Amino acid sequence: MLEALDAAAVGNWSRTAADALEEHQVEIDALNVFPVPDGDTGTNLAITVRAGADALAAAHVPDVGAALDVFACGCVLAARGNSGVIVSQYLRGLAQALAGSQSCGSAQLGAALRLAAEQARAAVADPVEGTILSVASAAASAAGPTLPELIRAVVQASATALSRTPDQLAVLARTGVVDAGGRGLLVLLDALARTITGEASSLTAPGRVRRSPKALRSAREAGSAEFAFEVQYLLEAADAAIGPLRAELGSLGDSVAVVGTGGGVWNVHAHVNDIGAAIEAGVEAGRPYRITVVGFDDGAPQARAGTGPSRGPVVVAVAPGDGLAHLFRSEGVLVVDGDHAQPPTAAAVVDAVRASGAGEVVLLPNTAHVSGIAEAAAEALREAGIRAAVIPTRSAVQGLAALAVHNPEGRFDDNVVAMAEAASATRFAEVRIAQREALTSAGICQEGDVLGLIDGEVVEIGRGLVSVAFALVDRLLGVGAELITVLVGASAGAAVGDLIAGHVRDRAPLTDVNVYAGGQSDQLLIIGVE
Repeated sequence: MLEALDAAAVGNWSRTAADALEEHQVEIDALNVFPVPDGDTGTNLAITVRAGADALAAAHVPDVGAALDVFACGCVLAARGNSGVIVSQYLRGLAQALAGSQSCGSAQLGAALRLAAEQARAAVADPVEGTILSVASAAASAAGPTLPELIRAVVQASATALSRTPDQLAVLARTGVVDAGGRGLLVLLDALARTITGEASSLTAPGRVRRSPKALRSAREAGSAEFAFEVQYLLEAADAAIGPLRAELGSLGDSVAVVGTGGGVWNVHAHVNDIGAAIEAGVEAGRPYRITVVGFDDGAPQARAGTGPSRGPVVVAVAPGDGLAHLFRSEGVLVVDGDHAQPPTAAAVVDAVRASGAGEVVLLPNTAHVSGIAEAAAEALREAGIRAAVIPTRSAVQGLAALAVHNPEGRFDDNVVAMAEAASATRFAEVRIAQREALTSAGICQEGDVLGLIDGEVVEIGRGLVSVAFALVDRLLGVGAELITVLVGASAGAAVGDLIAGHVRDRAPLTDVNVYAGGQSDQLLIIGVE
């Protein structure tokens, strides 16, 4: 029996918890009816906590605070589903409360449990009672003079709170179950009790009734009938970007949870209909990666699509130049002309899609200022019964990268995920001419200066097109590149592209380089790196 937690005890707890969640995985999956009955809460929690335990087993930590930090960070990076994200933030709260502590007694653990409950609740955009959050709050209210007495009280309070979740959430009462996420947290805390006391588990299987397919359908309708997809990704972003991101995702759907490692990496989770918009919100906040999308019901999107057109999915790209239009059309893409001076209207995009007879469409805006137009068009198409998603391409080279992974025979949502991942993995640079004197992130520029931008930020100011282009390429090669694509603008000579290709081959012989006449009017050059 332990009177204090140390790093070794946290390691034992992590392994015990991972084993226990795997043992209870099927049971917890069967309880899963909120926010949607997708039957995966137990699986998600088991995967999440096992990853954290493995991360801790591979680390050498000096104290309890550091052990909890490694355990929590491993869970955050691997967190699956709504409950996995919340539990990982719960562990982050424990780690933050005990940062720098060599060991942890009763009073410290009590305070840590309170912070953990607060952090878990703060991670959720719209907290709901009768869920894992209620169980976490009950655990935080427990007290005991010694560590063993405290953890026994924590488990008892959590079990009592779990038994009351059907009284708090109607969907649980209708289907005769307790909350799946709350059950998972109870298993986690019971594992901590076993680690501290050395006693056998106090858990018994929760009372529940067998659910029929009809009960599952009614639970789906009562839970999150209006949102068909779970979107999740890791995000590199500053702390200041997270509040606006939560708000934006909240406007798109529900079950929004965003948790961080404390090192600028966040796990983002939401239930939405507009997959592209959810991913684009991440692009605006930082750099999303490891994007996953899960459909709750393979039949749901088709049911919402009504009796609209029957033709298969098409890709629609906005092309800011004749050469780009030719590139996209040669790949079977429906092209809408438009550049910064004359962007297309949302009505023009909608008309083009309707004329094609497509029942599903993926939109590539290819410039930042067209993104809003594409979103408006997508919304109008959905109202007309056409499935539509916007891939957040801020440059034509990102559009080309997205198109390269498009599978005309693939499932709609699989294509959206693959295309969004390819776009977000492509950095883009531009060479422009300064139109006036201005203060940029690289200093003051004068009218007529040649500006080099990477991902929309000015990083080079010069007088020569080729010298600025070479400087941009060198920066991009410095972070690694398998493929460089160069789109030569209408007012830049064709020889510039050849010079850049030669420069790439000299500096990075193993990097492939492709040069095309893009014909765009705004940028002398667009350079993409994958």
